Amino acid sequence: MENIFLFSLFLDSFPQLLSRLHITVAIVVVALFFGMILGTGIAVARLYKIPVLSQLATAYVSFIRGIPILVLLFIVYIGAPLVAGAFGANINRWDTLIFVMITYIMNSAAFLSEIIRSAVAGVEKGQMEAAFSVGMNRWQAFHRIVAPQAIQIAIPALGNTVVSLLKDTSLAYTLGVIDVIGIIQAISSNTHRSLEAYTAAAIIFFVLSFVLERFFKWLERRIGINNTIPSAKGAVNNKIAVVGR
Repeated sequence: MENIFLFSLFLDSFPQLLSRLHITVAIVVVALFFGMILGTGIAVARLYKIPVLSQLATAYVSFIRGIPILVLLFIVYIGAPLVAGAFGANINRWDTLIFVMITYIMNSAAFLSEIIRSAVAGVEKGQMEAAFSVGMNRWQAFHRIVAPQAIQIAIPALGNTVVSLLKDTSLAYTLGVIDVIGIIQAISSNTHRSLEAYTAAAIIFFVLSFVLERFFKWLERRIGINNTIPSAKGAVNNKIAVVGR
């Protein structure tokens, strides 16, 4: 058993793996932040059927969701410098991590846009009409009525996307990024063993995924318990009641 699995090496792997955890977390945070911004724009274009943009957004989402993230990584890493070079820009000296983050932003935007679009579409259309009837403009109706309900609908899917994104970052090492998985290559080169380091990495990802899952379940329950989302139809009924007095 000692030759199959070295427990001491397993324990020694944790500090080295955790020393690169900030790279993995940075990829997730950047991808979510900018992916949410881009994804919102894509969702808006599709929800409001903006000419040309709507068709482009649909094609983008279909393409990104239809290819493996590993393939997209190499397309961006190899293709971005070529495209930039065609316009006279040289980005060959960019840090590899930048290309990795661009890839995950593109990937996250496609999936997040679908979550946003589905959540907004999941809110009953009558809510907007009822909001207009009590004097709200489009922004007020969306901000006060639609958005809170859409957020509640989106949380479970958003949680799954974040956990999947965390696990997908393990592919960043294929471009030479020294993150949690990338450091395993260094450990393997020095010790000629990798099972222990991979097992340690599996535990780290499991713990992070578990924490994220618990957080989003708590958030979902919290919003459900403290649900103060106003009902536009309720506002109409209240207005009628007040007028009738």
